[in-house]
Amino acid sequence: MFTGEFNHTVDTKGRVIVPSLFREQLGTPFVVTKGLDGCLFVFSEEGWNKLEESLAALPMTNANARKFSRFLHAGAVFCETDRQGRILLPANLRSFAGIDKEAVLIGNGSRVEIWSAARWEEELGFEENADELAAALDGLGLGI
Repeated sequence: MFTGEFNHTVDTKGRVIVPSLFREQLGTPFVVTKGLDGCLFVFSEEGWNKLEESLAALPMTNANARKFSRFLHAGAVFCETDRQGRILLPANLRSFAGIDKEAVLIGNGSRVEIWSAARWEEELGFEENADELAAALDGLGLGI
């Protein structure tokens, strides 16, 4: 399970450090792809394979299933870290997520998310309403 928040600088070549805690859990290779809410998703190879199985099980006749599968697969790249623990984020993924100089890597259970520092700051606005958010999820069996 991925947890934690880590702030890192993106160098001029588009490389960012993956925290050692995440590197250990992700293994090699791992997958980075476009995510939801304007961030990037990072999956271990095993996690990616599970997601692919779920996507393959969706009916091909469903237009939304086809579009979502394209969205995830078209942006996906297999990554390995270099000796300094960095990965190269391709320009198209950096552009999609609005990542320029500062990135925030967060653990979110089964995956890591990579956010631009500015978007992550905006996303944190939910913390002010965490009680309301939890109440809205009450019927989903969260168990808090």
